[in-house]
Amino acid sequence: MKLRGKRLVSLLIAAAAAMSFPSCSSEVGQIEFQTNKSSDAGKDTHGAQAAEVTTEETTTTTTTTEPVYRGNIYDTNYNLITYSTVAEGGEEQRSYGEGYGYSFGNIISEASAGFDDVLGDLLRTKNKTPVNADNNVGQSIRLTIDSNVQTALCSYMANMGMAGAIVVMRTDGSILAEVSYPTYDPELFYSDPSYVQGLSGGTIANKAFQNASPGSCFKIMSEVIADKNGITTLYDDGTWVDSGATIVNWDHETGWYPVPERTLYSAFVNSSNIFFAKVFDTLGSDTVMSDLNTIFHFCDPIYCDFGPIENNIEIYCLDDLRRSAFGQAYVRTCPIYLAALGREAIFGDMVKPFVIQQIVDTTDPYTQIKEGSKPYEMLGTIPENCRQNLLDGMTGVASNLGIYVPENYQFYAKTGTAETGAGDFLYITGCLKNIYDNSSEKPVYTDYSNYSANGSYIIVMQLQNPGDFGFDFASQTGGLYQGIIDTVLSY
Repeated sequence: MKLRGKRLVSLLIAAAAAMSFPSCSSEVGQIEFQTNKSSDAGKDTHGAQAAEVTTEETTTTTTTTEPVYRGNIYDTNYNLITYSTVAEGGEEQRSYGEGYGYSFGNIISEASAGFDDVLGDLLRTKNKTPVNADNNVGQSIRLTIDSNVQTALCSYMANMGMAGAIVVMRTDGSILAEVSYPTYDPELFYSDPSYVQGLSGGTIANKAFQNASPGSCFKIMSEVIADKNGITTLYDDGTWVDSGATIVNWDHETGWYPVPERTLYSAFVNSSNIFFAKVFDTLGSDTVMSDLNTIFHFCDPIYCDFGPIENNIEIYCLDDLRRSAFGQAYVRTCPIYLAALGREAIFGDMVKPFVIQQIVDTTDPYTQIKEGSKPYEMLGTIPENCRQNLLDGMTGVASNLGIYVPENYQFYAKTGTAETGAGDFLYITGCLKNIYDNSSEKPVYTDYSNYSANGSYIIVMQLQNPGDFGFDFASQTGGLYQGIIDTVLSY
């Protein structure tokens, strides 16, 4: 029984701009420092200030550490996303490149516990080359995120009226886009109190990194656990009543039940709750929890460069165990984890998600100070003899969504409809696998501009307002997911 952190969710519709910010090393000149230099006495070699006050009786030494202002954050194409300005009095202010505030606010702003907060120590480590006369500016970070795709997907969600999240991950674990919508303007958040008062509670949260019930996307794991333990056919009642608890399949009133020998493939493609609930019931909590953690790293935290992924599963009774099999009860995870899970489902191995491509010189972002996070850091692996059955199942689900992909891609998917305290959330966890994919060779990218030639994309869509579209099930969201695919492939 394990308890993991949870994050609250609420919705606010806001507009998103879709403009690029120019890329060149001279952009670092945008950093403006208006410091009070009259206080710059007594600096030591580390930029600290020291002053000694001596009396006849005692000697008191007071040391004041001069602040180091955060360096810049660039996208993978060296576009300047955010940088510091310093007002009179020494107050640091973070500004955003034109068009990037809305699309990056939820994932970068300190108000959202974003990269400015989580990566603060890196950003405040003094740049190896002095940026200004006071030498009090930190080094910069180049992200794996493509700002063009990020901004385009944010605009897509705004134009379609979608609330929720989109995560796009490459097969090396790097995050290409991480969109949370509705979003907000982080500059106005800090400068205009009336703007803050007008925001609905929870608007600043990063929904891509926020735990919620995953629904039937969890069955990706349940399918493998069933297969690994030799459970490939079961009696499916359609409605299962036991000890006062009732579990039903989404199609239990169709007249198709019972299904005396439902196969694992059929249970996965048709998303049977009862089949997988019976699997977990048969295996027991010890086996289930062990397999979840060993194969999918679900129970222990995943320490990523952007913060820990902390999934949640709690088993207090047999009904909790059964409902966990289809991503309900106390099961919680975030869209970023689902992207890692989707990667494992198609390629066999789960790799750690990451966003830091390089630590770079603030005076010249093309100069590397330190390598970024390690790609292909493996977290778990699906047994070889269980992989094909899962691939067949995800092919079957994908074929029912009515989604078109270019001829050089194969499409795999699992849908999920989750009941939450904020209403139903609908998911598609999918993968566009390039027929020329070379992930098995583990290529290391210093530049992702040519990734599409051999690269594949794992795409997770979370829709938190299905009622606005008249949707009851995730299988109805294929049209929205199609637009995401088209947007990603257009760059």
